[in-house]
Amino acid sequence: MIAGVKRERDVDGDEEEEVRVKVGRGVEDRRSRHCPYLDTINRSVLDFDFEKLCSISLSHINVYACLICGKYFQGRGQKSHAYIHSVQFAHHVFLNLHTLKFYCLPDNYEIIDSSIRRPPGDIMFLLVQRFGELMRKLWNPRNFKAHVSPHEMLQAVVLCEYWCTEYCVWDAVDFLSWFLNALHGALGGTKKKSSILTKVFQGSMRIFSKKLPHPDLPAEEKEALLLKDEYQEKMSESTFLYLTLDLPTAPLYKDEKEQLIIPQVPLFNILAKFNGNNEKEYKTYKENFLKRFQLTKLPPYLIFCIKRFTKNNFFVEKNPTIVNFPITNVDLREYLTEEAQVTEKITTYDLVANVVHDGKPTEGSYRIHVLHHGTGKWYELQDLQVIDILPQMITLSEAYIQIWKRQDKDDGAENHTGA
Repeated sequence: MIAGVKRERDVDGDEEEEVRVKVGRGVEDRRSRHCPYLDTINRSVLDFDFEKLCSISLSHINVYACLICGKYFQGRGQKSHAYIHSVQFAHHVFLNLHTLKFYCLPDNYEIIDSSIRRPPGDIMFLLVQRFGELMRKLWNPRNFKAHVSPHEMLQAVVLCEYWCTEYCVWDAVDFLSWFLNALHGALGGTKKKSSILTKVFQGSMRIFSKKLPHPDLPAEEKEALLLKDEYQEKMSESTFLYLTLDLPTAPLYKDEKEQLIIPQVPLFNILAKFNGNNEKEYKTYKENFLKRFQLTKLPPYLIFCIKRFTKNNFFVEKNPTIVNFPITNVDLREYLTEEAQVTEKITTYDLVANVVHDGKPTEGSYRIHVLHHGTGKWYELQDLQVIDILPQMITLSEAYIQIWKRQDKDDGAENHTGA
């Protein structure tokens, strides 16, 4: 820790005062909590213009926004445009869009004041705002344009997830997991505190786990270990925002026409993972476990993520297995515990969205099938193209993510087109 003392002019320039600066962790500049320029902030520029940010040639790291005029600058050093701007126009308060720290320029100290701090979730709350705006535009019956651009929400994603650029390619499941958890946290949700996200998508399950002896041990030593408490089955409760469904191993052999066989599997076969009886071995770096799962609560909207990709140190493999599934009336009662079967009155779901991955693991593309609930018609979306699609064609695709809606009390008699 290094301590130093320097003389500084007071705000009015009449007298000098001592400002003690300690170079080290957790020690702040004395001026940080007494910045005289907070009243110059234009609060309207706190709602950042992402269109404007995208239009200038800046990376999304080390970008500063002037909170007086709303302009963006790269860096804050003495030779930076932000520094020159602060001297030329007497605009002194800047925000780093990545770290969310406020700075006073040209004095270059951090500003700490509760009046300019964001609500729980900090800059992640921008994600909520932009997503909300996008949804309102999509569902606005008076929308003049026949299309809606997600540009501003994309920019919010770029700023909230700093390693991502505007043109990066996400894996759909990775993005879904990040997006749901980011929205949950930005809305003030925690592991114990719910949000609208958890009310809509969160279910719960029981996990039965049993540690296994190392396979290379002698049989007698394995038997001795299995008698210890450490190797007895343990039960825990866990929540989920989506369920991961494992595909059977794809065949390596070709048929008589020298073409790879594309296997098919019924949805209910891979759902058996959650029937409370099927066990699967899970390997970690040091230990192996046998696990089985059983659902205890079903959410209003249930998300399935079909595990198509296997990664190792060298490459990514894709499993092309086709999952056969009905479009409507998928009953999940048999995957619930006995207690949950009593409390869960409605356990039947209808498909409302289906995300498809086409092509190679690293070079593929995505398509989305969406149900228009008002007409019962299905549409396929890929980039800017939207076409009608027969429900029967949906089941022939390499489904990757599916969203199912729990039926309402009066939905049982409904039968969507092609079901």
